[in-house]
Amino acid sequence: MIDEAAEFSRVALDALRQPLESGAIEVHRAGFTARFPARFQLLLAMNPCPCGNYGVRGAECICPPMAIRRYATRLSGPLRDRIDIDLQVTRVAASRATGRSAGVTTTAAARARVAAARKRAAARWQSTPWRRNADVPGTWLRQGALRLPAGARAPLDRALERGALTLRGYDRVLRVAWTMADLADREQPGVDEIGRALHLRSGVPR
Repeated sequence: MIDEAAEFSRVALDALRQPLESGAIEVHRAGFTARFPARFQLLLAMNPCPCGNYGVRGAECICPPMAIRRYATRLSGPLRDRIDIDLQVTRVAASRATGRSAGVTTTAAARARVAAARKRAAARWQSTPWRRNADVPGTWLRQGALRLPAGARAPLDRALERGALTLRGYDRVLRVAWTMADLADREQPGVDEIGRALHLRSGVPR
């Protein structure tokens, strides 16, 4: 977990790109190459601007436009392209902070649901070298035996064609959609799962 991610240098953040992509760190020196396992889950959190009030209802942002743009670009395009879920979250309302929570999922229930989804994924990929959706190569998801039908892929294909997604982003949306299907105990993702996975990558407030 990296809080206040935009306060870190862009060079330091971009150093995460290789292990996020390959799950390993490679060090090349004259005469030898060392490879270290580095598979991890990355969580980044950052404010919308240096003062934290840009776009917040009822708050006043004091940051000049250039400072807001410079702050946002601390996370480079290539790094963002390797992030599966990109969401803006609103500030917690006082009523929610002080009131009783209804319908909250417990840790035990979430753990059971995730375990069932991982078991389902492992069964699906049992004839392959992979056991998790996150490990399956994009080419296999797009062209392999479990390639989704054109109707289900339509929103994703349109996003790729209009340049809203790179091919890497396309593959990452597919992996999230497959995970959503596993969590819902469905055989494969449909238009709903693809649409939700696209939304989770869009950076749109939720």
